[in-house]
Amino acid sequence: MKIQTPSLKEIETATLNHYSQNAESYWQDTKDHDVTQNYTAFLDALPQEQVLDILDLGCGPGRDVFYFKSLGHRPVGLDGSEVFCRMARTYSGCRILQQSLLSLDLPPQGFDGIFANASLFHVPSRELPRVLNDLYTALRPAGILFISNPRGNGEGWSGQRYGHFMEIDNSREFLANAQFEILDHYYRPPGKPRHEQPWLAITARKRDESC
Repeated sequence: MKIQTPSLKEIETATLNHYSQNAESYWQDTKDHDVTQNYTAFLDALPQEQVLDILDLGCGPGRDVFYFKSLGHRPVGLDGSEVFCRMARTYSGCRILQQSLLSLDLPPQGFDGIFANASLFHVPSRELPRVLNDLYTALRPAGILFISNPRGNGEGWSGQRYGHFMEIDNSREFLANAQFEILDHYYRPPGKPRHEQPWLAITARKRDESC
């Protein structure tokens, strides 16, 4: 029996509807999460003592974009959920773009760094190379892409959300094909045995196009 592959529109609509319908509970559940380790890994890889243009990809209600603004940087948030975008604008006072991860429209070389915390795993494997190429184009030379996703091997529906779960080897292959060099990776939460660390975090740098 043939298994029908869901359309990109179906994946996008169902996933965004889930977040929009659960926006307030999502905010309450995540606003106090300690993601200091992720902030540090991302910012330490970027130029120090200068104001940075940062894209928070999949910004949700605005926790992380608010944090980057509090440090004096120029963050821009991006999310596909209209509800999340409204919440993020109110909470952070930052510019928030409402765009689907599958239909990005970003300025070429517009950002020093892109912070993709718990967002890119919603991109189906067949679309991930194109999305990573879009992010590559949006980064300035030697720009930094930070990714943190639930790890695993598999792709498909998890309730109303679509997820593409990868381990480090698969992630490395996708990133290398998009001309990113992995600088570091680690598993979260810290201080736990590996089987109790469901998150994989990766810091990668945009390679020089001339190389």
